[in-house]
Parts: sequence; C-alpha cells; structure tokens
Amino acid sequence: MSTLKIENLHVSIEDREIVKGIDLEINTGEIHALMGPNGNGKSTLLSTIMGHPKYKVTQGKMTLDGQDVLSMSVDERSRAGIFLGMQYPQEIPGVITSDFLRAAMNAHQEKPVSLFKFIKELDKNIEDLKMNENLAHRYLNEGFSGGEKKRNEILQMKLLQPKFALLDEIDSGLDVDALKIVAKAINDMKSDTFGCVMVSHYERLFELVPPTHVHVLVDGKIVLSGGRELIDKIDQEGYEWVKELGYEINEGENKQPIVLGSCGHKVKAE
Repeated sequence: MSTLKIENLHVSIEDREIVKGIDLEINTGEIHALMGPNGNGKSTLLSTIMGHPKYKVTQGKMTLDGQDVLSMSVDERSRAGIFLGMQYPQEIPGVITSDFLRAAMNAHQEKPVSLFKFIKELDKNIEDLKMNENLAHRYLNEGFSGGEKKRNEILQMKLLQPKFALLDEIDSGLDVDALKIVAKAINDMKSDTFGCVMVSHYERLFELVPPTHVHVLVDGKIVLSGGRELIDKIDQEGYEWVKELGYEINEGENKQPIVLGSCGHKVKAE
C-alpha cells in the first residue's frame, strides 16, 4: 500500500490564498470524491499536488510514502507515481500523440519500452476506450473533440499505471456512452496499487465509479468528509446548506485552462 499524505496545506496564487489548510490522506485501493462549488480550490489542490508552478505552497507538507513531494519537480512527481488528468487538456501542434505517449512511458522505466510492446499496449487500450485509432497518429489533442481529449487523458493514465490519479472533471464534455467507457476504465484500474481522487459536480460519475471517501471543499478548506450520503445531499440541495454550518462560499470563478506541460517527462532547456 502507498500513501499520499497532505498536512495543513496552504496555497496562494499572486498573493491570494486559495487553499487554506487542507489535511487529506489517500491510500492506494481508495477512490476519493472531491466536491464543492466552483472557485473554492478543488482544481488548485490537484494542480498543486502535481507541481504546477503557478501555485505557491506557503505552508504545510505533502509526502508520498514518506518522501517529500514538495521538493520534487513535476517529472519527478510523475515518476514517483502521481498523474493528473486535466480538465482542459492542451493541444500541442507538432507532437504526434503516439510519440508523446511512448516518451512518457519510457520516462517511467529504466529501459525503454520496445516498439512491439508499446504498440500492443496502445492498440489494446485504444480499443478498450473505443477511440478512433487514427487519433494516435495525429498531433496531441489538436482537433480532438472534448470527449476525445478526455479519453486521451484516460489513455495516458492506463499506459503510465500511476499509484495515484488526480482526475479533474474528467467527465465534463462526455456524452452518456463516453462517460460509461471512461468510468469502466477507471474501475478497471482499481487495485491495491492504485488510488484516485476525482473532482466532479455530477452524481452520475460517482454512481458509475463509487467512491470510498467523499470530501466537500469550500473556501479552500475541507469542511466535511463522509460517504455516499454527502453526494446525495449535494445532488438534492446544492451547497446552500453549507452556509448554515458557518462556512462562506466563494461565488463566481472565471476558469482558465491549466497548462502543466507533460506529466510524463521534463524537457531540458538548451
């Protein structure tokens, strides 16, 4: 079993504190649902765990099996077993999808994966995800539909086999059939060596991928943790009831696509 442990994490962007003291422990074998209104810190938390340079950790600790995650670069975190499925996957002209995926896999292994093995794994997972096989030969995410981009994120996850997957609204932009395919892929990953944090606003994803833990994040803090009952309450009542508990809800958020670069490897500056 592996453990990703977050203690008293505070995160700021441009001198504005967004995450305000989060404690969270995730073990492999667990699926954590992270819910909350827009603009209250969910995406910030996941991007901080992955190491996005836009977010500054001002206080707290983060460890993976006792190792200091905050001292690791993005590529080191990826090789240690952390994966981020982004809400807004970026289009990268000039980089062929299959070349990107093979480079990412090679960055996680001591010996490069053979071309035969890579093609075999790629083809199998493309078939499982019911993706158009031509997408692998096109530039990364360029001209992909929203659903194709999200399935491509899941394809990366399946090929990299991380210890912990952070899935930021992986269900947005998916139709009903595509959502079922993505949910099945996540469920197929479930094991004693895989843990997952899923951010979503929709009950449907959590019906298809039942979480073992549910957390409500408001104003940069986890205000409640529990089980399925929290999802049902939010689905029925929204978040107004959170205000009755004495918590403020940040209203209004202009979301910007998060550009993290490759979670698979780091390109050295020349």
